[in-house]
Amino acid sequence: MKRLLKTNEFYVTIVLVLLIIYIGSQNSAFLSINNWFDLIRSAIVPVIFVIGTLLVLISGGIDVSFPAIAALSMYTTTSIITNTGYDGPVIVAFMISALIGLLLGFINAIFIAFLKLPALIVTLGTASIYSGFLLTFIDDGQITRLPEAMTNLSKTRIFEITTETGMIGIPVVFLITIAIVILGWFLLKYSMLGRSIYALGGDEVSAERMGISPVKVKVFVYCFVGTLAGIAGMIHTIMGRNSNASDLLGGELLIIAAVVLGGARITGGHGTIYGSLVALLLILIIENSLILLGIPSYWQRFVIGALILIGTGFSAVQVKRSLESRNPILTE
Repeated sequence: MKRLLKTNEFYVTIVLVLLIIYIGSQNSAFLSINNWFDLIRSAIVPVIFVIGTLLVLISGGIDVSFPAIAALSMYTTTSIITNTGYDGPVIVAFMISALIGLLLGFINAIFIAFLKLPALIVTLGTASIYSGFLLTFIDDGQITRLPEAMTNLSKTRIFEITTETGMIGIPVVFLITIAIVILGWFLLKYSMLGRSIYALGGDEVSAERMGISPVKVKVFVYCFVGTLAGIAGMIHTIMGRNSNASDLLGGELLIIAAVVLGGARITGGHGTIYGSLVALLLILIIENSLILLGIPSYWQRFVIGALILIGTGFSAVQVKRSLESRNPILTE
């Protein structure tokens, strides 16, 4: 129990439950099926981003380029598909977008793993390059006519229910998100690679002495993030039934806030799938409730910034207490 009380996940879960109760008591629309289905739909892409960002932070790195990678991957893929007239299985589009994302992630890995440049500087630079290319060299920046196969997939639901406002349902692409969550959970909890990621983030020198290759782990992590970004971008295109070059850009702050608030430390070595997802749900509900309660949308950035400070501050306190417990002399 004492160990549970020291985790971010515990307090975030408590806050989430209390927030749901409070908002539900203030606005009955919040508890409606329509609203919760909207929340699920709005979480499909962010959840994928969260999984990738979590792995990067656990490894001791950081990546702020994933929204730009997602945008460039999805737009390039959609352009290829529409210009060639391809209308076959949609999995081909996912494979192309994932491959583009992997290659863009590998570019990050080259500078970070091989050239040993700071991850934040590298990913800020590549994010600017990718987004700048999209916004500068692409004419209208939007593709609205998708192949029929992609349009049909966007209309496919796992299940549907009838409400007062009509039929609502969960998109079938939600299953892809679930599969990625399971993959991330298995990778971190049960695989040797997952243990290597934690070890690398905890202490890179010690990890290398244990026989772990920092270069190989970093290459995997950044390529994995890029691949997930490519998949997330394609899902975004299918759900929105269009590909807009400016979509998804600038969304990294919300994702990093969720992962940090959920217990991942900026210094690396810590973080869980559960904590990150609960924190993401908390942030999405806060955004949703601001709208329902009539609070101006510009307060969203204030709230997200505050949550980053709270999450980082809580993690810093945990690290300090951990060091003091191991080295009592530090407290003297």
